[in-house]
Amino acid sequence: MTEAIIPLLSLIALEVILGIDNIIFISILADKLPESQRNKLRYWGIGLAMVMRLILLAFISWILQLDKTLFRLFEVDFSGKGLILITGGLFLIYKSTKEIYHKTEINTEDIPIVPEKSNFKRLLSEVILLDLVFSIDSIITAVGMVQQLWVMYTAVIVTVVIMLFASKSISAFISKHPSFKILALCFLMMIGVSLLAEGFHFEIPKGYIYFSMAFAFLVDVVQMKTVKPKT
Repeated sequence: MTEAIIPLLSLIALEVILGIDNIIFISILADKLPESQRNKLRYWGIGLAMVMRLILLAFISWILQLDKTLFRLFEVDFSGKGLILITGGLFLIYKSTKEIYHKTEINTEDIPIVPEKSNFKRLLSEVILLDLVFSIDSIITAVGMVQQLWVMYTAVIVTVVIMLFASKSISAFISKHPSFKILALCFLMMIGVSLLAEGFHFEIPKGYIYFSMAFAFLVDVVQMKTVKPKT
């Protein structure tokens, strides 16, 4: 039991870091909804991420099969996991680019009003798609770290609880500071590029990405504290 504590804590830490991408994506999408529905989208999105990961763990032998080569094209081997990562990466790049364009080039008054019900369903479907991509990547990463299935289940549940508590604060911070929203979108775009590259077997160490974004975040915080608003 004691021997499993360190792998468990390591896996929880890794899952939390990977879960930040999910929270940021959900938070940005939630801003499109009325205040009364934002928490609902966050809780549904994070809750579905947990359910999806727990179900995928039950089919872990099938998940591991996704690493096997399906076909070869232009000297590149494509597996089930690779195709999923490529699809998720392209979707994340598309969504991030589109959101940045809307934030910087389009006046909010020009954006057509979408019925709340259909808008919520559409946004939830986008969250589910990203949940699936991040969940498969997370499960395969977890398998490489630990062997005990109960450790993986525990790490997923603990991580989701942490994400549920942290999501509201992160969402409020991103909504309050527009510059951080653009930074968060750039961060998601980098994650999309990383997923795309990984799908083509070109590994970009995630540590570099998270360090560069943490540094950019720190610079933005310093700027926010030093540049006082005009009165």
